[in-house]
Amino acid sequence: MTDQQHHRFERGTDGPKVIVAGLDGSESSMRAAAYAAGLARRQNAMLALVYVQPVMSAGAALGAPVAEATGEVAEGLVNEIRSATDRLKDTWNVRWEFHTFHGDPYNGLVTAADELKADAVVVGASESAGHRFIGSVAVRLVKAGRWPVTVVP
Repeated sequence: MTDQQHHRFERGTDGPKVIVAGLDGSESSMRAAAYAAGLARRQNAMLALVYVQPVMSAGAALGAPVAEATGEVAEGLVNEIRSATDRLKDTWNVRWEFHTFHGDPYNGLVTAADELKADAVVVGASESAGHRFIGSVAVRLVKAGRWPVTVVP
């Protein structure tokens, strides 16, 4: 190596730039968001918090206000995130965005990760017993093999 070819070592520049964390209001999804926030802070990455609003169900066909309810859940999640961010802003700062997508949770997170050009996806472990038969969102994301997926218990 000649004197003109000195290489500088770069620290912390090869990590993820966008980390997607799926939120649904459950305790496990909130733990996943907190874990993803720590990753984003350490990697100086953008944290994209994603809430997938369910599509119209049978209840909606019978006149139940599903769109209003899911919109209220999204608004509540944003308020909770903003409150946590304000409480911790003197301790650490994370760049974050909140996004909502429509559909089933798996397809919504896949769409979000694709559109946001995610480098990693973080989700909470399923709290539903029925997922033993149909598979949880986390397992389906891992099987898709398109991004590194972290499942937080």
